[in-house]
Amino acid sequence: MTALRTWVATRAALVVLVLAGTQQVFGGRGEGWLAGWDSWDVTLFRKVAQFGYDGYPQHYPDKDIVAFFPGFPLVLRAAHTIVPSWTAAGLLVSFVAGAVAVVFLSRLAELEGVDGPRTVLLLALSPYAVFLAVGYSESLFLACAVPGWYAARRGRWEAASLLVAGACLVRVSGLFLAIGLVVLWATTTRERRAIPWLAAPFLALLGFMTYLHHLSGDWLRWQHAQAEGWGRHLTSPVTALQNTWDAAHDPGLSAEFRWSYYAQIACVAVGLLVVAVLLARREWGEAVYVGLSLAALATSTVYLSIERATLLWFPLWVLLARAAAARPWLQWGYVVLATPLMVTGVLTFHDGRWVG
Repeated sequence: MTALRTWVATRAALVVLVLAGTQQVFGGRGEGWLAGWDSWDVTLFRKVAQFGYDGYPQHYPDKDIVAFFPGFPLVLRAAHTIVPSWTAAGLLVSFVAGAVAVVFLSRLAELEGVDGPRTVLLLALSPYAVFLAVGYSESLFLACAVPGWYAARRGRWEAASLLVAGACLVRVSGLFLAIGLVVLWATTTRERRAIPWLAAPFLALLGFMTYLHHLSGDWLRWQHAQAEGWGRHLTSPVTALQNTWDAAHDPGLSAEFRWSYYAQIACVAVGLLVVAVLLARREWGEAVYVGLSLAALATSTVYLSIERATLLWFPLWVLLARAAAARPWLQWGYVVLATPLMVTGVLTFHDGRWVG
């Protein structure tokens, strides 16, 4: 219950913080509390939830929105039957999904011999925790991924596979999680009865690909939409790093985009460190999950949304909590540094500016 109370308390703090922002104490747009959450990908998820993958039929066909997996839009559409506002429905989905995620993150951490509430607090204070609050897919992904991994660690492979299948329908990161799940199985029990169930996540992805092929005749329409809409192409890690560094030094770039590129470079470094520690600890499944996620992001034309991806690396938060237990100064240092960055991120997003 401590983990859940931490989640509710931090969400309440965000509400108070943003309410102050709408009064322009912090330079808010003054358009109302709810309107400030309706920015960036929130609008794209709403388009999928409202109109499917054909975009706004009365205005223009937006084929690039197939870059967004169907899990969150489907849940958002269901929530909208209860909550009339699409924006409020997205906030509700993220709040409830986040509550599920942190409860199981706490349990997973305790299974590892780590303080659960501390793990949840570190996640909740992440500089990019705003994306766990708004109508984005991060909270819903974690609500499938973390209970799924917890179930696998408890030997409940049927439940684990179904939950990871759900994660596969929320974000492409689910594919890396599914591969990590297979590695976890292969390096632990190797129970034969689990083999058919381990196919469930891959079948879920195949189902989505089949649907996209039915719509467009393109099995890889999701990947091609990423390239067409966001310029994301496979490239070498060195080229991706150089492109990101050059982008950060573009004199015409606004400050928030410049610092975002710097932050993404730092997050790649954090990801490499996490993978190294996981490998050293022989946590093979977790290392594969984080490693594949990082590899996919760090070999794109330019770094994009890696800051948000750190929220999905649940092994990172368990490792950080473990380190903080051994070195109390680390937790206090993290809180002192991360909290103002988190506050800045929340206010920046609510003001309609880029965060990550």
